[in-house]
Amino acid sequence: MIPVRDDLRALDGYHSAQVDVRVRLNTNESPEPPPAAFRDAVAAEVSRIDWHRYPDRAATELRQAIAAAHGVDPSQVFAANGSNEVLQTVLLAYAGPGRTVATFEPTYQMHAQIARVTGATVVEGERAADFTLDPAEVERVMAEHRPHVVFLTSPNNPTGLVEPAERVRQLLDLAPGLVVVDEAYAQFADWTALDLVAEDRPLVVTRTFSKTWSMAGARLGYLVGPSWLVGELDKVVLPYHLDAVKQIAGRLALRFSDDMNDRVDHVVAERNRIIAAMRELPLDVFPSGANFVLFRVRPAASTGREVWQGLVDRSVLIRDCSSWPRLDDCLRVTIGTPAENTEFLTALADVLAPTPTGAMS
Repeated sequence: MIPVRDDLRALDGYHSAQVDVRVRLNTNESPEPPPAAFRDAVAAEVSRIDWHRYPDRAATELRQAIAAAHGVDPSQVFAANGSNEVLQTVLLAYAGPGRTVATFEPTYQMHAQIARVTGATVVEGERAADFTLDPAEVERVMAEHRPHVVFLTSPNNPTGLVEPAERVRQLLDLAPGLVVVDEAYAQFADWTALDLVAEDRPLVVTRTFSKTWSMAGARLGYLVGPSWLVGELDKVVLPYHLDAVKQIAGRLALRFSDDMNDRVDHVVAERNRIIAAMRELPLDVFPSGANFVLFRVRPAASTGREVWQGLVDRSVLIRDCSSWPRLDDCLRVTIGTPAENTEFLTALADVLAPTPTGAMS
C-alpha cells in the first residue's frame, strides 16, 4: 500500500448521511424539480450535440448568459463543476503550500478541507455564541495571520446567518489577500456582495445552480470577480472541464428566472412557517436567510443526536451537526415542500413530547 501525503492522513472526506426515509431534508437541495419546459429545452439541445467533439473549453455562451444575468462582463465569470470546484480552482491559484487561508467557524466545512488539500495552512477565527462575527475578531485574524485567502459565507452554512454588508467591507479594507464570499444561498437573503465586485477589488463571489435553480444533479457553479483574477484561473483548471450538457443546462436555466424567483418566495414563506412553529418547542432556533434552519436542542429536553435518531425512526432525515465543533446539540433542517415540512414539524413535536416519566419520547 502506498501511503497518502503526510498532511492528508488526518483528514476525512465530506459526508452526509443517506438513509432510506420518506422525508429527506438534510442536503439543502431544492424541494421542487426544474420546470418541465426547462427539461424539454435541454433535451432538445442535447439531441443536437456533436458528441465526437470536445465541448467549448471557455464555456463562452454559458459565461455570457451568467454575465448578462448579473450585469457584468463575461471576462469576469468563471464556471466549473459545482461551486466546490470553483473554490478548489481559486485555492489552487491563490493558496497552496506556504500560504494561509482564513475561515470563521462554524462555517462550511469544505472551505478548510479544500484549502488543506491544496497544501495551505488554515487558521480559524471564532464566531460568538450566537454565531455572529465580531468585527474585533475579524481585525485580529487579519492582523495576526495576514491570510492570502479569506472566506466569508453569506448566508452562512450551517448557521443560516446573513453577514452584514459592513463585515464584507471590513474584510476588503483589512485583508492583505483575496476575499471570497460564498453565496450558495444568496437568493434567499436580502442582500448580495455581487454589488461590491469591481476590477480594483480582490473580491470574488461564488454561486451555485444547485439550490434555487433545482440543478443539484448537474453540479454547476460559478464565480464573479475581477477579470484579471478570472484570467489567472486558466492556469490551474483542467482543459475541457465543463461538459457540453452542463453548459447547455446552465445557459437554458437562466431563461427561467421567473420560475426561480417564485420558488424562492415559496421557500422563504415555508422557512418562516417552520421557524415560527419550532419556537413553540423546547429548542433554540437561529435566524436564517437561507433555505435551511439551524436549531439547538435544549439539554433539559434531549440531546441533538437523540432527536435526530427519533426523527429517522419516524422516516424524517435532517442533518446532524451535533458532533461538529461549536455546534453541540445542533441540527439543521432543509426547507422542503409544504407537505414535507408539516411532516417534519409533526415528527419533531412527537419526538420532543414528554413521556409519562418525564423523559422525551
